[in-house]
Amino acid sequence: MAKKLNEKTTKAAKTLRKRPLATPTDLAAAATRDISAVLNQVLADVFALYLKTKNFHWHVSGPHFRDYHLLLDEQGDQLFAMTDPIAERIRKIGGTTLRSIGHISRTQRIADNDADYVQPLDMLAELREDNKTLAASLREAHNVTDEHRDIASSSLIENWIDETERRTWFLFEASRQGDSTGH
Repeated sequence: MAKKLNEKTTKAAKTLRKRPLATPTDLAAAATRDISAVLNQVLADVFALYLKTKNFHWHVSGPHFRDYHLLLDEQGDQLFAMTDPIAERIRKIGGTTLRSIGHISRTQRIADNDADYVQPLDMLAELREDNKTLAASLREAHNVTDEHRDIASSSLIENWIDETERRTWFLFEASRQGDSTGH
C-alpha cells in the first residue's frame, strides 16, 4: 500500500510541476483570465501613478511646498499600499501578475512625466486627471469582476475607487485659486 501511495504522490507532484502556479479557485478559467488581465492593467496604472506622484513629491517647489510635499507623500503611500493587495488578488484567483518595470511600462495607461520642471499647480492638475482616469479604470475592472461574480475583487475595487476619488478631490481643492467656479 505504501508503494501505491508513493506512486500517487509522485504522479501528483509531476502534475503540479507542470503547473506550479495553478492556484485552486472555484472561478472558471475565463474568469481568471479576464479578471487577471483587467487587474494587471490597474496594477500597472497604480505603479505608474505611484511613481509620478513620488516624482512630483520629490520635485515640487514654491510657496506651498510643504503642503503639496506632504499631500503627495501621503497619496504616494496610499497608491503603493494598493499594489500588493491587487497583485495578491490576481494570484488568489489563479492568475499571474506583473513581473518587471518593463512589464509595467508595456501595460500602463497612465502617461509618464519626465519633464525637468513642472509648475506645482500643473503637477496637481495632472495627478488629478490621472486619478480620475484610474477611477474610471477601476469602474471598468469592477464591471468585469461583477460579471464573473468575483465578490472579493469587487469589494476591494470599491474601496480603491473611494480612495481614488478622495485623492482626486484633495488634488482639486489644493489647486483651487480661490475662485468660486473651480476648474
